[in-house]
Amino acid sequence: MAGKSAEEERTGLLLEDESRQARSQRLDLELEERAYESSQRVQVEIDEQEEEEKYLDSSYTPPFSWRKLWRFTGPGFLMSIAFLDPGNLEGDLQAGAIAGYSLLWLLMWATVMGLVIQLLASRLGVATGCHLAEHCREEYPLWARLVLWLMAEFALIGADIQEVIGSAIALNILTNGYLPLWAGVLITAFDCFIFLLLENYGVRKLEALFGILIGTMALSFAFMFGETKPKGMKLLMGLLVPRINKNAVKQAVSVVGCLIMPHNIFLYSALVQSRMIDTSRKGRVQEALNYVSIEAGLALTVSFMINLLVTTVFAKGFYGTETAGDMGLLNAGAYLQKRYGGGLFPILYIWAIGLLAAGQSSTITGTYAGQFIMAGFLNLRIKKWLRALITRSFAIVPTVIVALLFDSSEGKLDQLNEWLNVLQSMQIPFALIPLLCLVSKEHIMGTFAIGRIYKHFILHVQALAHRISRSWIFD
Repeated sequence: MAGKSAEEERTGLLLEDESRQARSQRLDLELEERAYESSQRVQVEIDEQEEEEKYLDSSYTPPFSWRKLWRFTGPGFLMSIAFLDPGNLEGDLQAGAIAGYSLLWLLMWATVMGLVIQLLASRLGVATGCHLAEHCREEYPLWARLVLWLMAEFALIGADIQEVIGSAIALNILTNGYLPLWAGVLITAFDCFIFLLLENYGVRKLEALFGILIGTMALSFAFMFGETKPKGMKLLMGLLVPRINKNAVKQAVSVVGCLIMPHNIFLYSALVQSRMIDTSRKGRVQEALNYVSIEAGLALTVSFMINLLVTTVFAKGFYGTETAGDMGLLNAGAYLQKRYGGGLFPILYIWAIGLLAAGQSSTITGTYAGQFIMAGFLNLRIKKWLRALITRSFAIVPTVIVALLFDSSEGKLDQLNEWLNVLQSMQIPFALIPLLCLVSKEHIMGTFAIGRIYKHFILHVQALAHRISRSWIFD
């Protein structure tokens, strides 16, 4: 009986592998242009022993290899940029200035929840070979996928406004105010074509660029942390003791909204497909998921530390002061300069360099996400540069209008950024619910489908955050 049971289990695995492979081949025929062409994908090396084991047992998972982890490193750091964009920096500095260290615990747990959601997105992309937008187009009726597409575009435009404005503010600071916001917006508008140029030289070159930008942010904000010398005990208590002050509810909602961004869920489910994975083999899929999980965890740890640095700098320098309520991206550098002075490396310009790195990197990934969303939902068969131009135009037109309207109004621009962060938190269900539904379906995921307990836990946490944000808005 035991032998028969084992044989039946092997037969079931083979049928499941064939079903997944057939599904992937069918989608290949339907789509002329996938997230990544075969020539663009990074080949994961397989030694002879692994190749032999693969054919003996499709569920065989090779042992851990540092070399393979390096080959899988890249997509997680591109994904982590959404946790470090100017909207996040706006939320961080306002949380620190208005709430002090008290929201650090929320920053930490929102990052953990963001990691869990991104791992589900990667699970969908790795196990099926298709990203979230493609699955939505295939699984849902026309009206549903149109609603999901419009909500994804709406959230992306809101995030893109923050990212482009952040870059424009940084350029304004670095040019001593000679470059107005609208001009900085136009300059940033064309940065999206950098990644198209780098893509021609390979995905790894693009990932290296983002590694440099993240390193620039880390160094800039670590320098600011060293200059301001926040108190270690208060920082530790802020991480360990959950509390939200009555006057900081808006900042709490903003922290969640600017960390868990809807378009980033679509993005990461596509980014993981840049690695060549044999989705017909259960063991290979599991191996890829293991490396993706490690890399995503490392990437979001780095992003959490950068967000922590920014929050504590402004908590130490401005919490309890008269200027705390007036802090925003546009004037934060000037306040830092006034409080901590110039020196050999003026803190104003250090702040601007970090902000520029955040804005430039997130602008490019935003365009990347827009391409996957548009191509996935609408199944567009057009040139990449043209699709990038269309995607970029959706955000640039409203951003130029915002820059012209709020160029001389710091208070209104900061208030707009706060509301855009809240908008992100309100848009999360339109990406999260389809993701949870898809990764829990066995006919899509096979043995990699998540259980009901896992699914309901995430939905309850999201519902709680949604009720908190709604209660603040209507109060």
